[in-house]
Amino acid sequence: MTCRFRHLTKRIANIKIQIHYVNIVNHVQFDNKVSKSFHSRPTSFMLHVSPSHSRSLLLHMSSALASHRWISNAYNVQIHFFNPTKSNEVFDYFDHLLRQCTTSTQSKQIHAQIIHLHGLSTVFLPSKLISIYSRFNLLTDAQKVFQSVPVEHLFNPIIWNSMLRANVTNGDCQEALRVYTQMRNFGTLADEFTFPLILRACAVMGQRKLCALVHCHALLMGFQDNLYVANELLAVYGKLGQMGVARQVFDEMIVRSCVSWNTMVSGFAFNYDCDGTVEMFKRMEVDGWEPNLVTWTSLLSSHARCGYYLETLRLYNVMRSKGSKSSAESLAVVVSACNDCNTFNKIKELHGYVVTVGFEDYLFVKNSLLCAYGRHGVLEAAEKLFTEIKDKSLVSWNALISLYAQVGLCDAAFSTFLNLKNSEKHLVPNVISWSAVINGFASNGRSDESLKLFRKMQLAKVNPNVITISTILSVCADLSAIVFGKEMHGYIIRNLMNTDLLVVNGLINMYAKCGILKAAYITFKNIKHKDLCSWNTMIKGYGMHGFGKRSLEIFKQMINDGNKPDGVTFISLLSACSHAGLVNDGSKLFEQMKPEFGIEPEIEHYACMVDLLGRAGLFKEASEVAKKMPLQPNVCVWGALLNSSRMHKSSDLDERLVSKILELSSETGNYMLMSNIYAQSGQWEESAKVRVSARARGLTKTRGQSWIELNKRLRVFTAGEFAESESKEVETLVKILSFQMKMENIDEEILLTY
Repeated sequence: MTCRFRHLTKRIANIKIQIHYVNIVNHVQFDNKVSKSFHSRPTSFMLHVSPSHSRSLLLHMSSALASHRWISNAYNVQIHFFNPTKSNEVFDYFDHLLRQCTTSTQSKQIHAQIIHLHGLSTVFLPSKLISIYSRFNLLTDAQKVFQSVPVEHLFNPIIWNSMLRANVTNGDCQEALRVYTQMRNFGTLADEFTFPLILRACAVMGQRKLCALVHCHALLMGFQDNLYVANELLAVYGKLGQMGVARQVFDEMIVRSCVSWNTMVSGFAFNYDCDGTVEMFKRMEVDGWEPNLVTWTSLLSSHARCGYYLETLRLYNVMRSKGSKSSAESLAVVVSACNDCNTFNKIKELHGYVVTVGFEDYLFVKNSLLCAYGRHGVLEAAEKLFTEIKDKSLVSWNALISLYAQVGLCDAAFSTFLNLKNSEKHLVPNVISWSAVINGFASNGRSDESLKLFRKMQLAKVNPNVITISTILSVCADLSAIVFGKEMHGYIIRNLMNTDLLVVNGLINMYAKCGILKAAYITFKNIKHKDLCSWNTMIKGYGMHGFGKRSLEIFKQMINDGNKPDGVTFISLLSACSHAGLVNDGSKLFEQMKPEFGIEPEIEHYACMVDLLGRAGLFKEASEVAKKMPLQPNVCVWGALLNSSRMHKSSDLDERLVSKILELSSETGNYMLMSNIYAQSGQWEESAKVRVSARARGLTKTRGQSWIELNKRLRVFTAGEFAESESKEVETLVKILSFQMKMENIDEEILLTY
């Protein structure tokens, strides 16, 4: 009886001690003063706690110490109570400590303790260490741990999977493939976690053949019915653009999960296949699966990516009507679909909903709203939204830069670009940032500055993308900067961009506008799969240089190859016929537009016909076309008539024609043209009235400019302006040329004078 009483008393005392130390641990977590006393005398607490105490209490104590970054004391607590000779206990307490690591230094301290207790002799702790080092991007240390594992443990796939995951997570997919090859050579059998990792590496590298090979390995090892492996195969084939193979894998799956369906829907969305997305979505509902937010978001994304913006908004309304709540991702997609000018109110409605449901803290949602306001040119709302973003990302900055460039505020765009470089987060402008500023300057006639920016971009070692290249090619075409254009052509070939149609069409346009039609045609001929833009650019290129017959030949070739022309094609053709004087061919093409090709003539086509007839001296016929056309003539039509009048030195300006031009035109050129026609016929009073009318409208004549390309730099000369520093050099050069012309007995009337 006495013994039982003593035993009971001892148990009660132990229970009191446990309660006491639970309170101590709680104070360690929440009271910094108690934490410091615990830190200074940890062993004094340990002396009163026996190894029979609760295991959870001990983990609680070490966790509290680890949370205060006292890893060594946490280690002392655990090493005092656990038996290091038992491998499962060694794994438990070191696993617990590793989970508390917040720095690489702490992980290395624990690694040292593991080595001290020979913990690497197990397979689990090395894999945990590899995972921790991977988290801190210390792949070299992870590799050292992997190499220190005993040979007998290398037959276990766990250690290999840890190394594969470390490489894939940190983007070293080539090393992941090497590890997988080494694993197979060693004779270790892969498991259901190995194949998804190596398949992911193949997808990142874009290796279709390797992906198919790993797929074969999985089939040979009997993983064809494994849900985890099959789902990863669906995702990988989707990323590689092989949705046919993905569908085959999906159809052969015995068991499917919601992840399987969502992966297929996302795969079709990723590959811009709206029909496939809708088909899979309907099939999912027929099979009894309820589409979740991921499914709906993928469906919306597929339509938005394909440019079906109205359908995206309709599907969003259907989603809401079926009781599905909006997610931050789905809202971002729908906001991005508000491209049409009639959807601005929808953007404000969605913005209000974002604030109401609390999604305004999601950066990608705010970025989507910022881009939407930018597309609609709502500068004030976009700027306000940008200032509200606390943690601005590169996307946020790029959206504001693009907005300024789009509305023509090039200096504001460049200023924002410079602020990005000096931001608190020290963000580095990427290719989108540079392209937006370059395109802004190019679109607003500041071509020279756009070329200078492109040079700075190259010096910053930022590789241009196809958008940047096409912009620069357009600038070269406008400036006839053929040397720069050829340099860009070389860059395109070296960087394997000569298969991109946007770039190649830009090259054709550049060579054509620079007058090198042979190079333009060779570039055109080398395109394997020409699009409509390729044909139109080549037709226009020949037409602008007066080779109307050649434009018609290209058009015939286009029709024979099974391509359907559009309205732009006929504008280029009619313009080509106009410049080459091919009145009959142009008239025939105009008559064929509606009956043969189903294209309704628009105002631009009628303007081309007026120009065609007017240039040929058929002023009466041109006037009849302008009067009888089913559309209301605009300034282009009246301007074409005016130009034909000037070409044939006709002083008979119809009063109706003059009044229409004065009423509609906001271009200085038309006013100057009328003034010159009146002046040529001696009607000085009428000429003066036209000029006064132009000044009253605030129109000013743009000064004439010319430019040359020298030493990879464009030198622009403007009428009435001259750089003082270069005037003496030019004057000297003109005198030398004049002297040489005199020596060669060239007529005095054509001498250059300064």
